[in-house]
Amino acid sequence: MSQRKLVTRCETDAFGEIEVPSDRYWGAQTQRSLKNFDINQPQDRMPATVIRAYGLLKGAAAEVNVAHKAIDSHIGHVIMQAAAEVSSLALVNHFPLVIWQTGSGTQTNMNANEVISNRAIEILGGKLGSKSPVHPNDHVNLSGSSNDSFATAMNVATVLDLNERLLPSLRDFGQALESKCHQFNNIIKIGRTHLQDAVPLSLGQEFSGFAAQIEKCTSRIEATMPDLLELAMGGTAVGTGLNTYEGFAEHFAEVMSRKTGLGFKTAPNKFEAISANDAIVSTSGALNVLACALFKIAQEIRFEGSGPRCGLGELKLPANEPGSSFMPGKVNPTQCEALTMICARVMGNHTAVTVGSMSGQFQPNAFKPLIISSVLHSIRLVSDGMNSFRNNLLLGLEADQATIQATLHKSLMLVTALSPVIGYDSASKVAKYAHEKGITLRESVIELRMLSGEKFDETVRPEAMVFPAKVAM
Repeated sequence: MSQRKLVTRCETDAFGEIEVPSDRYWGAQTQRSLKNFDINQPQDRMPATVIRAYGLLKGAAAEVNVAHKAIDSHIGHVIMQAAAEVSSLALVNHFPLVIWQTGSGTQTNMNANEVISNRAIEILGGKLGSKSPVHPNDHVNLSGSSNDSFATAMNVATVLDLNERLLPSLRDFGQALESKCHQFNNIIKIGRTHLQDAVPLSLGQEFSGFAAQIEKCTSRIEATMPDLLELAMGGTAVGTGLNTYEGFAEHFAEVMSRKTGLGFKTAPNKFEAISANDAIVSTSGALNVLACALFKIAQEIRFEGSGPRCGLGELKLPANEPGSSFMPGKVNPTQCEALTMICARVMGNHTAVTVGSMSGQFQPNAFKPLIISSVLHSIRLVSDGMNSFRNNLLLGLEADQATIQATLHKSLMLVTALSPVIGYDSASKVAKYAHEKGITLRESVIELRMLSGEKFDETVRPEAMVFPAKVAM
């Protein structure tokens, strides 16, 4: 069977002519990158949020250039129209490049310039690839360079995904944990330190620790936002602002704020904004802390739900799907396993961000695509992972009160309540004797003639052991 011949058009750049698919808006530089970096297509394409950010920033730059009469108003407005289509992701299929490209993101910047230029030309009834009347460099890239625009797109994309994905997921997850705190508040269970029996606490108190972790993680994420809101645009290639003009950077940040409803401002030092990515590393660090917290939460729920008959069995996890192709009736803690794997990936992404950020030399950092793709991947994974865990496990999680009570009253660590009454050493003897004889603490304290049964019952009350005494004992 013969293959249909690809219809192309001729585009040009500094290297000469190259054929480009006629039904695509990208141009010569994008086509060369597509050929030169055929690496893990299409899985590793530039994240869609970066493309969205590029549409926003190219439209904002055109608006500012029109306002300052740096560009013909008619050309500027058609660039804004085409850029709006990019920011809506209506043209996302015209952005085929992978993150494995030049470390400054130049090819993606030119991809945006070429797509917006050709789409604008098409709107005006011109010929694709002619670069007239809208030129990708002279008009779409006006007052910017790859170095300041990609750095800006990185921050904008991160802020968008934090506000639209991660923070809503965090708040929903935290609220679900708070709900479990109230639901489990009066269920007293045995504590565990070093995987050994410890003094009691309520299941609600245990979950309050989880909820506090998520609350603090949310605050840490939010604390990274002010630095992310500082934009490099206006610094051009190295931070000097060459080929732009006074007022551009400030006006650009104002337009971006209006377009997004977010408080963007121009970076006070463009050299730092272009050559470093410390704000994004900080965000990645906060995501790494969140991954650590979520791993702990999921792992502990997984252990407490182990069983159903031969594990801890204190929690009853929702049964969502069969757990084994070999053992009939088996149900596994799949949501816990998925979330902990996500956390491991987030930790790996943070390592990539760290190495990428510290490896940039001079102006600009040349690991930018790696850095931004890793952070956005982490945001997407952990957001979706929390949503899945909340909807498919947390909301339906129940306590197995019979198992909790049985385990609680078997524990030798309830002897801690006797320490203020008979002393630490005597309480240790009671626990050791009970363990050696295989009897209860109550039986042990009576046989050792240290307390009466009535006094033991009065003193060892698990429900009274989950908060401080009102007065010193």
